[in-house]
Amino acid sequence: MLTYLVRRVLIAIPVLLGITFITFALLHLTPGDPVRIMLATEQVTPEVAERLTEFYSLDKPWYVQYGRYLGNLLRGDLGVSITSRADIAASIANRLPNTILLAVSSMILALLIALPVGIISATHRNSIADYVSLTASMIGVSMPSFWLGLLLLLQFGLAWKILPIWGVGRLSNGLWDFISHLILPSVTMGTGLAALLARLTRASVLEVLTQDYIRTARAKGLKERIVLYRHALRNAIIPVITAAGLQLGYLLGGAVIVESIFSWPGLGRLTIQAIQKRDLPVIQISTLVFAIAFVLVTLLVDVLYTFIDPRIRYD
Repeated sequence: MLTYLVRRVLIAIPVLLGITFITFALLHLTPGDPVRIMLATEQVTPEVAERLTEFYSLDKPWYVQYGRYLGNLLRGDLGVSITSRADIAASIANRLPNTILLAVSSMILALLIALPVGIISATHRNSIADYVSLTASMIGVSMPSFWLGLLLLLQFGLAWKILPIWGVGRLSNGLWDFISHLILPSVTMGTGLAALLARLTRASVLEVLTQDYIRTARAKGLKERIVLYRHALRNAIIPVITAAGLQLGYLLGGAVIVESIFSWPGLGRLTIQAIQKRDLPVIQISTLVFAIAFVLVTLLVDVLYTFIDPRIRYD
């Protein structure tokens, strides 16, 4: 296992390096100068703008800028924001926990819905419950997160006024304040994911229930509950875990829209603000953080396989 983990980490290095180069190239191919944007929107003198251009090497060739960017990364220096002049490492450290909280809570909500619905749908195939779950999951997959988020915001936040519509709650203000701020964004992100995982759970359980060892277990007189949860579900859950792990990586990077709708102070909202102002250092570091999170999540999923199915070994 240790050899496998070291090999995966070594493989991730060129992947992350490629991501830094692609992000850097796309940003510099996009028209617009962040310093000129500041001149047009803020009270920045031409002298200050010139010093900013020199400080961030924006007047240097692209390979000089990229080399400096990599050198700073190797030294652990994430740089300073062009527009706010704030330390990027501190900004990410303040916002990343909020993004992780939102992604994890959305995943937990999705699994709590998807697993029971998928199992019931599979064990009651072609029943009313099956048709209802398939229809609901199809609707859930088809709904864009921004559309659902706006509907929830308008109904529960503005019309009924029973849930807060912006910001993050604090435990110091009470448990309900913390949970209530989390409900609407978590439901917005978790609904589509729950629908996807429910359909996958149903298909996986149906496939496993047709295997010979399941028929053998039933022939031995085992109760259906034992056959399902002890024998079938353990093998059927592996594709679900794979999809859930990949989707968790997407949630960490894809919370941009939901964070913007609910003014959630996370890394996604910071990235959107940086894109609007062409704050190149913040965009580059945020993208790199999302990539690292995705790599770590996929590695965690591979490790979980060995605990769920003892037959899987990476030695």
